[in-house]
Amino acid sequence: MSDAYFAVSLEDIGRAGLHEKDSVKSKVRANVKNSMRPLKIFVFVLAALLLLEAAVYLLVLPSFDQVKINWSGLKAYSEGYLSQKIDGVSHTNLFHFNSETVQSIIASVSGVESVKVVKRFPDRVFITIEERSPVAMTFVSQNDRTMPVQIDENGVLFSTPSSSSGDFSVPLISGIPVENVPEGMRIPSKFHALMEQVAAIRNLPQNYFAAVSEIHVVPKEYGNYELVLYPVHSRTRILTDRSLNVDALQSMLVMLDVVNTIEPDVSEIDLRYGSFSYKQRRKAAGVSLE
Repeated sequence: MSDAYFAVSLEDIGRAGLHEKDSVKSKVRANVKNSMRPLKIFVFVLAALLLLEAAVYLLVLPSFDQVKINWSGLKAYSEGYLSQKIDGVSHTNLFHFNSETVQSIIASVSGVESVKVVKRFPDRVFITIEERSPVAMTFVSQNDRTMPVQIDENGVLFSTPSSSSGDFSVPLISGIPVENVPEGMRIPSKFHALMEQVAAIRNLPQNYFAAVSEIHVVPKEYGNYELVLYPVHSRTRILTDRSLNVDALQSMLVMLDVVNTIEPDVSEIDLRYGSFSYKQRRKAAGVSLE
């Protein structure tokens, strides 16, 4: 009995020691955890303050500075030219920047077809421009001066700082009644078809208008009109109807070569009404194609 009792007592003592040791470890862990909590709170608060400071410097403060404008889509116009147009309303921060006003000012520029203004926090403004594409040019009277203006496919008159006068694919069209018409206005609607025809020819790989120095519009009765073409390097003018197309231009060039070979002193070639005739400067002659 005594040996068994002694064995049990040793086992109980061992268990009690292990339990006491585990209890001490738990208390140590708890004390360490409690001591680390203020440090964690301090680190968290410090990190939050640093993030807040970074946000203030990177986002809040720049939003009170003058906006930085990024332009895109510019070809004939320069950033400086359009920036000067909005100079009175662009020197402000993002909160006071009026996109509608800026868009309206730029859209009033005759050579601008469309404009999009997008604000982006904290201090960026993106302005995308789509410029008008000239298909022809003409002359208008303004302030007792004759000045060249361009015409787009929709018949809108406009001008740009960089003139397209050196582009021989843009033909000169005269005779359209646009005297004293301000830029941004449209030519009479009956000439819109002519602009569409010119645009279609300019989209072809061949530069047919390089052989034409001028297209003159001759008004007729009941709102109709005919065309007179003046070839480059020739004193002979070509009369044709209002249907301007590749076939008409090719016929003009062929007939011009033929006539100049036969009669070098021809003043006029008439391709109207499905026939061909020519007129010399001193006498007239005619040949039918039928």
